[in-house]
Amino acid sequence: MIRNKRFRRGVAIALLIAGALMMWLAPRTAVGAVLLALGIVLELVGIGLEHRARE
Repeated sequence: MIRNKRFRRGVAIALLIAGALMMWLAPRTAVGAVLLALGIVLELVGIGLEHRARE
């Protein structure tokens, strides 16, 4: 796990933005469904890191 709070927060924000972009830009196909799921996973990981950064 990343111990540096500043770096962890930066990674969390980057993951949140990447996840949001993947969800927003996902096409309406089977590949888009995979991208949407990956975007959701990235969002959850980013939220988890952000939550740990505040502790």
